[in-house]
Amino acid sequence: MLIRKLFKFENAHIVRNCSTKRCSENIHGHSYEVEVLLESNYLDHGQMVYDFGLTKLYIKELIDSFDHGITLWSGDDKEYINSMKRYSNRWVELPVSPSAEQFARVIYLMVERVLACSVMQNGEKEVKLHSIIVHETKTGYAQGFKDDAHSELMGKIELEDILFSTQIQSEWSDKNLWSKLLAKDKIINPRKV
Repeated sequence: MLIRKLFKFENAHIVRNCSTKRCSENIHGHSYEVEVLLESNYLDHGQMVYDFGLTKLYIKELIDSFDHGITLWSGDDKEYINSMKRYSNRWVELPVSPSAEQFARVIYLMVERVLACSVMQNGEKEVKLHSIIVHETKTGYAQGFKDDAHSELMGKIELEDILFSTQIQSEWSDKNLWSKLLAKDKIINPRKV
């Protein structure tokens, strides 16, 4: 069975080297919608694949990290990156350019790690991330699957290379969430959110 949870965020970026100058040479923003699709052949004690309430903490917080911020590519001009960080307290730096396709891959890897580190408490069984869909506009989206997220042909993404500003980290319910996920520590998703 497949289930879907929708998240939203507002974000600014530049996608260098794309075909259009508006996109590649100008900071611009989008109202993103992110679909997280989970799957399992089993149901938990509540007869659900995965309680949607469990997504309201760590998965939501990580996706919300992009909200009202700017996403930077670590391969961009250093002066530009430093200026953006100087004038914005909410930024995320990625090892890949922040296109919708790369957002789908990055978010896939983050959600995959949250699921792998989560202690299941209600009989959830073999819950897997099916895919991530990132709607950049009302008419266009990118959908990323496991093979896409782990593809070196599309640009290698190591979670350790994703940097979150201090302000973003201070807003998480667990200020050490990212370091725990990087260390593959177990995290407990509270059942009642």
